[in-house]
Amino acid sequence: MHYFNRRSLLRLFLITLLLLPLSWSTASPSLALGGKLPEIGQPAPSFQLPTNTGDGEISLADYRGQWVVAYFYPADFTPGCTLEARRFQQDLFDYQQRNTQILGISADDIKSHADFCDSEGLKFPLLADTTGAVSKAYGSWLRFISMRHTFIIDPDGILRATFTGVRPSIHSQEVLARLDELQDV
Repeated sequence: MHYFNRRSLLRLFLITLLLLPLSWSTASPSLALGGKLPEIGQPAPSFQLPTNTGDGEISLADYRGQWVVAYFYPADFTPGCTLEARRFQQDLFDYQQRNTQILGISADDIKSHADFCDSEGLKFPLLADTTGAVSKAYGSWLRFISMRHTFIIDPDGILRATFTGVRPSIHSQEVLARLDELQDV
């Protein structure tokens, strides 16, 4: 079991302080959601990011011919993000049966991602969006962290589903159910 170190606790505290004012905000919904989300039925924003394996970079184009679940999350080793990653890992075989690749994306660096994967036994790539450029392209950036959003991209690179307001404990099952609907068409 992972025990929080000072850095993890500080990060969790800062994220909590950062997100708390959003519940009081009267700003427009697009600002509250981290910007404009890409449109369903349009090509998903392309990206190329370093991965936790240290084997270079992964791009969305690498997965043409496969479905992709790109999930954005705030930070490694935080409770909600750990639970969400564990659920995706738990259901990994079900995703593979659906010809689907899971990609986790956050602003953490590849060292943090590698430690997180080792700690949690994750067998899918985590990508380091340290500048937030990809998170911004997906409308999933809030100041200095990625927001908890998920996108389903079809084998042709077209965005087919968007999830915001994600509940980590049930999210993977929601994504699998939506994949079944999309693949059944």
